Amino acid sequence: MTDQKTSRSLPLSEAITISAQAIGEVMAGRSLTEVLEQLDAHERPIVQSLTFDALRKWVRSHDLIKQFIPKAPPPEVEYVLSVAIALFLQGGSEGKGYAAHTIVDQAVKACSEYEPTMYAKGLVNAVLRKVSLAIQAENEKPYPPDPIPMFFPPWWRASLKRNYSKVWQAMLIQQGQRAPLILRVNAQQHTRQEYQDLLQQAGINAEPIYELAGISLDSALLLREPVPVSELPGFYSGAVSVQDAGAQIAAALLNPKPGERVLDACAAPGGKTAHLLELASCEMIALELDGERLGKIGGNLDRLRLQSDAVQVVRGDASKATWWDGKLFDKILLDAPCSASGIVARHPDIPFLRREADIKALQLRQQAILEQAWKMLKPGGALLYVTCSIFPEEGKDQAAWFATVHADALRLSAPGQILPAELNDGFYYALFEKNGS
Repeated sequence: MTDQKTSRSLPLSEAITISAQAIGEVMAGRSLTEVLEQLDAHERPIVQSLTFDALRKWVRSHDLIKQFIPKAPPPEVEYVLSVAIALFLQGGSEGKGYAAHTIVDQAVKACSEYEPTMYAKGLVNAVLRKVSLAIQAENEKPYPPDPIPMFFPPWWRASLKRNYSKVWQAMLIQQGQRAPLILRVNAQQHTRQEYQDLLQQAGINAEPIYELAGISLDSALLLREPVPVSELPGFYSGAVSVQDAGAQIAAALLNPKPGERVLDACAAPGGKTAHLLELASCEMIALELDGERLGKIGGNLDRLRLQSDAVQVVRGDASKATWWDGKLFDKILLDAPCSASGIVARHPDIPFLRREADIKALQLRQQAILEQAWKMLKPGGALLYVTCSIFPEEGKDQAAWFATVHADALRLSAPGQILPAELNDGFYYALFEKNGS
């Protein structure tokens, strides 16, 4: 999920209302991706933009709310204030693209659904006027004491501080920034240069990303100014996909060859499956347990024109063999279920959803899938273990455990932990070859 240019087809007051409701869903434990997918096409761009910004600026906005409201307001009012203050914080006292008085007026209108309406409107009006003046007075001075404007739970911060003592704050600040739009050119249709030329003809500037973590990337393009996918030449006919540069390493590392039997063990929504097929005509099984997400794999393959008799999309549990026909695989991609702590820049709801106890449960799940996947791999075959996590428990600790319990696992060169940076999310990569005959 990537921020794009904000559409204003939806009145700002309605967008604030829907964004506040979306935040309420996140606080109740629901994925923001699921919430946004239920919106109409004309609603989603602006609601996504407002909600993302509100979550990224959560610490700062709530410091301001506490400053002017000694007693916590009702949740629905709190969420409206969070969205409106984030708009202010985009551009000083004047929200980026909106005058301060417009933000106040539209936030007040957004309170019309709440009870008691007059109380909510009066409170929002008063607080936002004070916040606007406070931000103006700060005049872009560094904000003490916490330079990290986004919420990360204490256990999360403690883990990063313990494991990345010199860079943990920079990591969290980086994850609070808007992620750039990065494309993967479909090698079945265009070279990177050909597609970059098409973008240039459409008035869209793009820069190649040639390498990341020592791995060559042949299809990655960076757009520093995001655009809706509808503006990308050939998007709907499969010329290009949106995919983080860190995620594009997976297919390059696994290096599929024509005719190989390949398993993508936890495949939804299908980006890595598609990338593997763009690189080579494989006998591919894309496996996914979640029935709702399963359809996204086929949808992506259809758009990219990668469906064939050699590609199967299968519903099944990667930690069990009930779906398997017993035929061994040449290569297995295991993009394991994880905390998703490395992709916060694209999914700012994640720190609000995760609990410390989740990590141990995810470790056990990852180990179960690793064990089953290894049984399905041919001698001489390769298994790539991937997580979009920055917690060692889901990365280097798992790779070390696996190498210890499997004497036939030869560790091959792979980047290991990739930390979040300007051009990539955080990922962990470990590559194993199966010895024996």
